[in-house]
Amino acid sequence: MFGSGVLVDLVPYGQRFLDLEHEWLNGEGVFWWAVGGRWFVTRAGLEMDRREQQDDTDERIRFGVQTKDGTPIGLIGINWLAAHHRTGLLTAFIGDPAYWGGGYGTDALLLIVDYAFVWLDLRRVWLMTMSLNARVMRQMEKVGFRLEGCRRQATWADGAWHDILVYALDRDDWPGREALVARLGLAAQN
Repeated sequence: MFGSGVLVDLVPYGQRFLDLEHEWLNGEGVFWWAVGGRWFVTRAGLEMDRREQQDDTDERIRFGVQTKDGTPIGLIGINWLAAHHRTGLLTAFIGDPAYWGGGYGTDALLLIVDYAFVWLDLRRVWLMTMSLNARVMRQMEKVGFRLEGCRRQATWADGAWHDILVYALDRDDWPGREALVARLGLAAQN
């Protein structure tokens, strides 16, 4: 196990997660993760993508997100890791809608940001979401990310154009995982 949070653990992204990718990437969650994309993903296509991605492992780090009882619920990681600039683009996806809105994604986010700043010595992390994604926008604000940019009407989703928003967090503005767990009131689920 990589990181132990309040609600989730970050673990190696192994076969248990790979087995669920087909379901997750054809589900509702991909709409939010892919800024309005609706995909049809085949198992053969996933296998081909996995083979092609083996060459770019230097630029990304990926962990499985599982509940405290070991249930795989998604992934979180850093894409476009720019070691020279000490920056990284975060990616997160809770594939099982039963775990949306319960703090699981926020707990995973706190773990990956802490990993980025403490273990990887990054100075900045950032992410993108669409303006339609109110849940992620609220999450960014409560965790301390700042809105830094807006690509106006850059994505088509649900029959309309929407902005893509860029949020970032500098290490100097990070109060630490424990401080945010306390401030946000994250507590184990019963």
